[in-house]
Amino acid sequence: MLVFASADTNPGGYYVLDRTSKKMTELALVRPALEGRVLASVKPLTYAAADGTKIPAYLTLPPGSSGKGLPAVVLPHGGPSSRDEWGFDWLAQFFAARGYAVIQPNFRGSAGYGDEFRNANGFLGWRTSLSDIGDSARYLVKDGIADPARVAIVGWSYGGYAALQSAAIEPSLYKAAIAIAPVTDLALLKKESEGYTNAKLVQDFVGSGPHVAAGSPLRNVAKIQVPVLLFHGDMDLNVGIAHSEKMDSALRNAGRKVEFIRYKDLDHQLDDSNARADMLNRIGIALEAAIGK
Repeated sequence: MLVFASADTNPGGYYVLDRTSKKMTELALVRPALEGRVLASVKPLTYAAADGTKIPAYLTLPPGSSGKGLPAVVLPHGGPSSRDEWGFDWLAQFFAARGYAVIQPNFRGSAGYGDEFRNANGFLGWRTSLSDIGDSARYLVKDGIADPARVAIVGWSYGGYAALQSAAIEPSLYKAAIAIAPVTDLALLKKESEGYTNAKLVQDFVGSGPHVAAGSPLRNVAKIQVPVLLFHGDMDLNVGIAHSEKMDSALRNAGRKVEFIRYKDLDHQLDDSNARADMLNRIGIALEAAIGK
């Protein structure tokens, strides 16, 4: 049998199990470069949202830290109808290795907790989803884990959307917003689906009405006060690079501090070691400038 095994402090590996001899042989490690490195443990928790709803989340603290008064990163997941799970997460581990507390909230709109918790979805119900995400930052501060003056938000895809929109609706909560392949305009998201077989699904998922403009970071750049860092692959078919191009232009025109990194010939996942290493290096520099280490 071929077996894959991993844990929060173990990126995982593939093993061959001989069912006759009952012996397991290592075949290949997923991230051999991390062998022997102390990684951060991941703790499941719940915190109270503004309306009292219990929101599940995962907390990753830097190895050996006191767990108090730390610079922190709020890391909402993509989807939005997805969820974070306990285990190894390379982004969270990167932040923890640099001294940051990391919280990954499974905000309302996340999958895996029933239809009522999933709410309408993270776009139709963006105010609830983003309120839950903001409450995760407030939980870190209230519990003494995070220094209130050193909290940033980072996200990929819907998480990137959440990072940008959160910076607009709660301009004093975060010191930086970093978005990877983000949705920035809900109307553009619907338009991009035209001509595809899922067009009706996307139209219904995003919906129509005042929430489309109110819930689009591109339409709310004037409210963003913190530095913004954008990453996008120019072959992204999930979320077109036009989302980041337009956001970058709008922020510049509004006199905001923004940096936009475009990766050539890469899609939504930026599945390239050199690109990801470059991205992490740039994120590390930006976070150190915004919230220290």
